[in-house]
Amino acid sequence: MNIKVAENIASLVPYPPGKPIEELEREYGISGSIKLASNENALGPSPKAVAAIAASLAKLHRYPDGSCHYLAARLAAKIGVDPGEIVFGNGSNEIITLLVATFVQPGDEVITSHPTFLVYQKMVQAQGGVNRVVPLKEMRHHFPAILEAVTGRTRLIFLDNPNNPTGTAFTAADFETFLAAVPDHVIVVLDEAYVDFVAPDLRLDARRYLQGPTPVVALRTFSKAYGLAGLRVGYGLMRQELAGYLHRLRQPFNVNQLAQIGALAALEDDEHYQRTLTMTTEGMIWLNREIARLGCRPLPSQANFFLVDVGGSGSKLYERLLTKGVIVRPMQAYGYPNYIRITVGLPAENERLVRALGEALTELGYVAG
Repeated sequence: MNIKVAENIASLVPYPPGKPIEELEREYGISGSIKLASNENALGPSPKAVAAIAASLAKLHRYPDGSCHYLAARLAAKIGVDPGEIVFGNGSNEIITLLVATFVQPGDEVITSHPTFLVYQKMVQAQGGVNRVVPLKEMRHHFPAILEAVTGRTRLIFLDNPNNPTGTAFTAADFETFLAAVPDHVIVVLDEAYVDFVAPDLRLDARRYLQGPTPVVALRTFSKAYGLAGLRVGYGLMRQELAGYLHRLRQPFNVNQLAQIGALAALEDDEHYQRTLTMTTEGMIWLNREIARLGCRPLPSQANFFLVDVGGSGSKLYERLLTKGVIVRPMQAYGYPNYIRITVGLPAENERLVRALGEALTELGYVAG
């Protein structure tokens, strides 16, 4: 085969998906495992969303609404923006892809932090752009260094707030000081996938920045607090001029029918949403306390997950926990070899995690630093 592929595509490393739970159970000879690795909603999807989807299955022969008209109208009313300032995607991942494809030409530069969400840099490379990567400082976005990296070819700056994988968040004051120094030829992308879990006094109001001199795009998702990760529906908030450019490029039916119906119903399910926030807050407090008692060092987080310094190889601990039917995320690939990342689960899952972690730490002889 004599097929030619551009070097920026050929050199891409595929996103490393986790194995299905069923496959892990087969490999390790276990059953009834719990998954606390992917930052999913342990409560599951909104019951109202499930009911609405079930009631709509007989209409699957129809194309979805290409404009997400009803979802856009309801969401706009709920958060206080114009429907024209919302662009929906097949997960917020698609909005990332659209932003890069729309505003980055080969040789243009995009600034990201490290570690951060891997998709940013992959999409830039695929587009032929240049990644300018700024290391986190004390596990937080390093705003002064990011500003120093800006050049005349910079097109986008991606800031996940809270950051994944560290869970750290920045204040409105710090963001506004940073934003005032960013040239107006740069779009600042504020990825708020975990914004629902941020403490109220730290939460930014993205609406304030949409019309500022430096353009801001806020990314959000129904995957986390609303429990609809399997439907893949997210959105971006931005000034209508920017939205118009993304609409030129996006696929006409990019958000499927069931995703639109489920998201619309989930917006009305305040009970499920509040239960999610309460469960997450209580679980974070309990897990941090109990894990610290085991001699590990859990780090403060503004998300539904947190990092834990385990005092030894996080990958070895991950493997040992797998044999006990507990799935967490090792952090070596992110530059934190002595850490694991844990998502808050149901109370019973959290208790099982702590028991298994205590056993595994003892078996491996770890003492956290």
